[in-house]
Amino acid sequence: MSVPLIQQYKVASYLMKQKLARVERYPLVLMLEPLFQCNLACAGCGKIDHPKDILKQRMSVEDALNAVDECDAPMVSIPGGEPLIHKDMPEIIKGIVARKKFVYLCTNALLMKKKMDDYEPSPYFTWSVHLDGLKERHDESVCQEGVFEKAVEAIEMARDRGFRVTINCTLFDGEVPEEVADFFDYVTDLGVEGIMVSPGYSYEHAPRQDVFLGRSKAKNLFRDIFAKGRERGSDWNLNHSSLFLNFLAGNESYQCTPWSNVTYNVFGWQKPCYLLVDEGYEKTYKGLMENTQWENYGVGRNPKCDNCMAHCGYEGTAVEDTFKHPLKALKVMMKGPDLSGDFAEEQPILYGDRAQATATRIPISSIGRRSSADSAKEKEIS
Repeated sequence: MSVPLIQQYKVASYLMKQKLARVERYPLVLMLEPLFQCNLACAGCGKIDHPKDILKQRMSVEDALNAVDECDAPMVSIPGGEPLIHKDMPEIIKGIVARKKFVYLCTNALLMKKKMDDYEPSPYFTWSVHLDGLKERHDESVCQEGVFEKAVEAIEMARDRGFRVTINCTLFDGEVPEEVADFFDYVTDLGVEGIMVSPGYSYEHAPRQDVFLGRSKAKNLFRDIFAKGRERGSDWNLNHSSLFLNFLAGNESYQCTPWSNVTYNVFGWQKPCYLLVDEGYEKTYKGLMENTQWENYGVGRNPKCDNCMAHCGYEGTAVEDTFKHPLKALKVMMKGPDLSGDFAEEQPILYGDRAQATATRIPISSIGRRSSADSAKEKEIS
């Protein structure tokens, strides 16, 4: 399976419109966070470290749809927290679909089977299920046993009902390339439309700070994973542009374009991106685009950005490069990224010592996980 032609056409038309209008900064995706509360506590997550009164807050349907209209990006991604906890989520999804925007509902899938009757299959709606690996690996990542099996059951049910389903996968330190390749083969056989993959971002508020990949490790990891895929002749549908995959393999010297994935949550429009949570907010989308000092963010510009290779910052850069160099993009799409040459040079350091931004790293297998018994003791969220 692949992204439907109608989505490819509408997104390409939107991009061409921005180019013809000579718009310098424009969003490809609106990251819409309607709540921060979650029914998991993943070790690498920096989104749920809020006081209880904040975790109880919910974005209204009106505010959510106003943000979609104000931003007017062709695609909307709804992360969290866990969006399925939000009682008005079906109405929010219906409103976005009615506007003919392509919406990806990101979920850990624990409530997906229970809530599925509230949603209808549509070319504009996709379940984006969080899976970081096969059973043992994923349950370690989310710090709870049994989550992988529930997610797979939900994926199979959604596929049987005619829903679009994708996987979003985060990779951490200590990944084994062969195991990641096994996982990609597995979800491909499940029939998912695509796989979105990215190195984990080192959130300042994450429970663990020692599981994140640095840029050099990430590039070597992706080269090894892609090499395994080639050896096997695997047909993975990675839900990214060819040049973003080339970037992950260390072949592009890209700078972040945070405005390509803008974020709206219960606090307002978040500066400058989805990942940096302490940089302030604007009341309007216009204010975000005009008042954010974009030049202060990116690799070499801000220590907080130094180890980031996330798609929310670099997919937009890759798309921009595709417009400038379509033949290069086509070559990479046909042949795949180079897996043997030298890495492209990094962006110059403008703020000081890069070591200030690096983190101590140990394998993710050292993370303690919650057992099913521990989870059962917690109050059920529904």
